[in-house]
Amino acid sequence: MNLPNKLTTLRMILVPVFIIVYLTGYHYVSAVIFIAASLTDFLDGHLARKYDLVTNFGKIMDPLADKLLVTSAFVCMVQEGIVAGWMVIVILAREFAITGLRSVAASEGIVIAAAWSGKIKTVTQMIAIIFLLIGNWPFSLISFPFDRIMLWIAVIMTVYSGVEYLYKSRELFRSR
Repeated sequence: MNLPNKLTTLRMILVPVFIIVYLTGYHYVSAVIFIAASLTDFLDGHLARKYDLVTNFGKIMDPLADKLLVTSAFVCMVQEGIVAGWMVIVILAREFAITGLRSVAASEGIVIAAAWSGKIKTVTQMIAIIFLLIGNWPFSLISFPFDRIMLWIAVIMTVYSGVEYLYKSRELFRSR
């Protein structure tokens, strides 16, 4: 197993660790775990492309690991009353819809590449989660709701990127 795939696997292993630490009330420690896991997301893709280490495992498991990490954090925050459930439903619905769309495309031999809006969606979700985990520090010192603003941007980017993927893949729907 190459290094990018090991990093993806590490990210998946960190998900239950994050959940346990977060739900036991250690939000700052869980933020460190989340940040470390998020960094593996950027590092594994960079290494895979730079050193030509792209594998089928990585193509499938990397986005799955991202979805597990982000959705686990958001679901935990719903349980704690930090994030509205409807926001997480929007995020999950988009993830299921696009994953399904990619599966249909793959069955037809079509690869739907990641769009920039999807990458921005992931980054804004991760930033929102980090600031929600740390109680919006240091912005809480000046009563600026950076965490909430990022959460709204993440939800908007989630919807936008989902619509963009659906629009770009409209030919798949016409052939049915």
